[in-house]
Amino acid sequence: MKVAVVGSTGMVGEVMLKVLEERNFPVTELIPVASEKSVGKKVKYKQKEFTIVSMKDAIAAKPDIAIFSAGGSTSLEFAPLFAEAGVTVIDNSSAWRMDPDKKLVVPEINADVLTKEDKIIANPNCSTIQLVMVLGPLNKKYDLKRVVVSTYQSVTGTGKAAVDQLNGEINGDDSAAKVYPYQIFKNALPHCDVFADDDYTKEEIKLMKEPKKILGDDTFNLTATAVRVPVQGGHSESVNIEFENEFELDEVRKILSETPGVVVMDDVKNNHYPMPLYSEGKDEVFVGRIRRDLSQPKTLNLWIVADNLRKGAATNAVQIAEYLVANNLV
Repeated sequence: MKVAVVGSTGMVGEVMLKVLEERNFPVTELIPVASEKSVGKKVKYKQKEFTIVSMKDAIAAKPDIAIFSAGGSTSLEFAPLFAEAGVTVIDNSSAWRMDPDKKLVVPEINADVLTKEDKIIANPNCSTIQLVMVLGPLNKKYDLKRVVVSTYQSVTGTGKAAVDQLNGEINGDDSAAKVYPYQIFKNALPHCDVFADDDYTKEEIKLMKEPKKILGDDTFNLTATAVRVPVQGGHSESVNIEFENEFELDEVRKILSETPGVVVMDDVKNNHYPMPLYSEGKDEVFVGRIRRDLSQPKTLNLWIVADNLRKGAATNAVQIAEYLVANNLV
């Protein structure tokens, strides 16, 4: 299996290489790809060094799969060129997610929609992935009516420069470039991505639209507020879910504990609940603080945490690739 990793020098690209290695994906030839300024540099994979190549050379090499994490404009320009060369592209940007002709996939939830004809497959937004891992199985059982989600997102979701800003502020070093309009240390910014005309941010709009496409269900309502917090790795979400049907808490816990990729951490008597500190470096989605909403019937509150660079990005993309290989779709 010849695999190109496009954006291999970026924060997510580096984790993709790590995840491919950890999961022992059947890579027979690795093709690391990055911007022109990085061509000729080296990346490490399985204790070996590989030379970064250009987009043009990567397309000419005709990999079986190209995993993209290089930004929306790059994906819009180059993903179709890879696809025309017969390469299956798994794209981590927002470029193709809401394209009606492209599949938006979280493997545990909807991998069965994939076919050999899908040459550009979209990886969802990091916050969406961990949310639908919980909404998916609960929707099947109880039928979603309305979801209210508030996120607490780590700075790694913005990239390396944001991590540098946070660490610089922690250390009293003012030399790091400012990625956010305000300091992030000792602060919380209700501002993830840019604001749209309706005063929602792009991150919030993704959260409101993507789950419906992944679940293949547009009958429920969803609203979101996305907040950036001074955490280095791991996104958290407070989620309020109103169902059409009644539920029992023990059954909710059982359904979630039996969902592949979900870990229930819900023992408040022993202070056992999900935290970004615990999720960092792990591939699972952690859920806890599972309780009834006492203000209205058929409504549930819970707390979801996941590593945004792994299940929220790299791991999910590699899992899509694994599904394609296992089902002879590449």
